[in-house]
Amino acid sequence: MDKKWTFDYIIIGTGPAGAVIAKILTDDHKTSALLIEAGENTDKDKPIRDSAFALELEEQFFPQYFWQGEGVPQEGLDDRMFEWTTGRLLGGGSSINGEQYVRPTSAVLKQWERLLGPMWSPKRAILHFKQLEKYNGRSDNRRFRGYRGRIDIRQAPKNPTAMSKKFTAAVEQATGYPEILDYNDPRTPLGPFTRWQLYQNPNGTRENSSSAFLSSDIMLPSGRGVKGRKLRVFFKTTALRVLFTNKRANGVELLKEGRRIRAYARKKVIISAGINSAQLLMLSGIGPAKMLQQAGIPVVFNNPHVGKKLRNHTLNFASFTTNPVDEALPSNDSNALYTGGAFLPDPTGKDPHKRAVQLVGIAADGILTLAIIFLRPKSRGSIAIQNKDPLKIALADEGFLTNQDDLDAVKHIYKIYIKEIAAQLEAIDPSYRLVSPTLDVINDDSQLEAFIKQNFDHNHHQQGSLRMAPLNHGGVVDRRGSVHGVRDLIVADASIIPFTVDGNTSAAAFLIGYTIARQIKKRNHNLYKENEE
Repeated sequence: MDKKWTFDYIIIGTGPAGAVIAKILTDDHKTSALLIEAGENTDKDKPIRDSAFALELEEQFFPQYFWQGEGVPQEGLDDRMFEWTTGRLLGGGSSINGEQYVRPTSAVLKQWERLLGPMWSPKRAILHFKQLEKYNGRSDNRRFRGYRGRIDIRQAPKNPTAMSKKFTAAVEQATGYPEILDYNDPRTPLGPFTRWQLYQNPNGTRENSSSAFLSSDIMLPSGRGVKGRKLRVFFKTTALRVLFTNKRANGVELLKEGRRIRAYARKKVIISAGINSAQLLMLSGIGPAKMLQQAGIPVVFNNPHVGKKLRNHTLNFASFTTNPVDEALPSNDSNALYTGGAFLPDPTGKDPHKRAVQLVGIAADGILTLAIIFLRPKSRGSIAIQNKDPLKIALADEGFLTNQDDLDAVKHIYKIYIKEIAAQLEAIDPSYRLVSPTLDVINDDSQLEAFIKQNFDHNHHQQGSLRMAPLNHGGVVDRRGSVHGVRDLIVADASIIPFTVDGNTSAAAFLIGYTIARQIKKRNHNLYKENEE
């Protein structure tokens, strides 16, 4: 008979939220936790540790590090299809992302606070980010930065290149927003800059959730906690469904290296599986009743909001020729990865104090390419299951550009920002000329629209499919991540983001994991005190 695996907590996923939660909950060396990872511990692999691979990992498919799959044809993009994938390895998405560290701004967090209360206020979030990060860089105000946390953040490069300076100056002149030093300082969320903040150690190697929260002082490479820590990590183990007794989550069915087993939780089951969390909830009987019944899944709780309101930022590009004597990155710091960047408001002048556009400079082979990310999409997608087979890929429809306002917004970015940046950049140095799209394309509305659709690419910024909100506001989980309609089941990852973040999603996922872990510990402490009394 198989051994009965029982722990206080079971946590599914080792990405930014799951790793933080596992570390915090087991810090007392009394609480036991089982952490589930479908992939392997590949932290020592060169493509994972070496930041020079970061852009390659995002752009190409490494089957040993990724979940495999594609989304459904995108109606708003002439039925093009994009990958539906994330990291399938220790550290999850934090092990294969582009390493950009971007906190949500106070403007977004104020929306969270209005819906969910002070736990998610800008003030509380900034305090939590300070506790999480170990910042290695410059800032106009050190009060907003953390220097003793576990997540190493490197501002890079220390000495920006001429190319980066020219690009930054062009953005400043084109938009009127002055250059900023620290975009994560809540007082300076807008403007161009020469240095990105990266998930990197001081030597430039990748920092991920595993190196920060599952390091050698926390666990052995085999997945066992050290120094009496009651942590166990199961690698090569896929969560199939959550188990319930009378609507209480009390375990998880797993596929562990080809064998089906069950593990049980005395206290809570916590799902931190990122883009896979919605599918896991539906396979467990939580979701739209009609869909579950058609799939032959017993309905534990009928919630039509599960898998809905999926959103992702848009991604397009503009390319420039460069001066052949200008380096893209300093010769002594190729790990800096990016050639400047900017955060800007909507180019039409709407909400001039809120981020709406992210520009990322990426240079290679004599071409400076700007990644153009629209941060405030109105389009919404959905995730649905095909049947009750847990190994069947979900039907993920990201709904790109299905709302005409998003297409109009991207067109405005080209017509106003890119066109003017190109003019200013060429005035600074005539070697820098816009080559894609050309000005005649930008000036012709139908050509520009066709270019945007053909040039469109895929971001791994999926969020919101299991919205953190009251049930009557389209919610799947409450402000503590507890799943509506059942007991002792929590979701903690980017899928519960209630309002779209205005930057990369990994920092928000770390914040969610840290905040929810602290709430669990706080409630446990209060219950312990009540029992003592």
